[in-house]
Amino acid sequence: MMDAAAIRAQFRERGFVVDEAFATAIQLMLALEKPLLIEGPAGVGKTESAKTLADILATRLIRLQCYEGLDAMAALYEWNYPRQMLHARLSETDRSSLADREAEIFSERFLLRRPLLEAITDDRSPVLLIDEVDRADEAFEAFLLEVLAEWQVTIPELGTIRARHKPRVIITSNRTRDLSDALRRRALFLWIPYPSLEQEIEILRARTPGLDARLAEQIARVMPILRGLPLHKKPGVAESLDWAHALIALHRDHLDTRVLEQTLGCVVKVHEDRAVVDAHRATLAPLLDEASSSLEPGGYSLKNDFGFGSVSTPRR
Repeated sequence: MMDAAAIRAQFRERGFVVDEAFATAIQLMLALEKPLLIEGPAGVGKTESAKTLADILATRLIRLQCYEGLDAMAALYEWNYPRQMLHARLSETDRSSLADREAEIFSERFLLRRPLLEAITDDRSPVLLIDEVDRADEAFEAFLLEVLAEWQVTIPELGTIRARHKPRVIITSNRTRDLSDALRRRALFLWIPYPSLEQEIEILRARTPGLDARLAEQIARVMPILRGLPLHKKPGVAESLDWAHALIALHRDHLDTRVLEQTLGCVVKVHEDRAVVDAHRATLAPLLDEASSSLEPGGYSLKNDFGFGSVSTPRR
């Protein structure tokens, strides 16, 4: 069993920077064989943590993506009706009894395993990611509690199927609705906040090795300001990483007004939010390098184009 220090190191090797609280939560989840409920803002790495854990454990990741209207059958199993109908027609001339034909049609060869049943019947303990459980309704949450408690399901045509190996379960939530006390009681809990300045720099350097050190710091200093604005969608770590990759692709080694305007779509994903950012340009301006881009070859300031300054006098 890995301790917290080893877990931190393993995650760090894969470019996922975690703190001691995170590593300890993973350690306890593995030791106690209890689900881990991870909450936090969108884009801070909740889903990625399950993918990375599966890689560390060298096991399969099985993902159940929750959504409004998700029901038990869609999460557990379905019968392959087209194949069943085809088999029934082809076997009409068989001399087998009706009971035998029915048993054949409702056998495992015609069963479509969905994520929960896959996790129960896997050959070794997988990592089961129940992603964005808050998007599903309360009825599905109640059904999920039963599965997590017993690790068995009953299929009327086949009987009860019990877990061969108990999955390691990570449940994520963006807190779009309150989860039940029953679910919280049955799980360990971890809150992942937006990273600190130092953590975000470390994340950027770990996930984008070619990123200039000064540029990494600029991105890490701009992101908390953007997250503090009244945006419809606040940018997470995923957006800061996208921004870093975009700047590398454009061969940029610093942020200035023009580069910010050109690449703002990497972090601001709602049209109205661009107006909010523009209204707070004075807050962002001190973090941008203007010395190298204040003048175009013709002598006109780029600042004025994007509302950060005034037009300079053309060179004669």
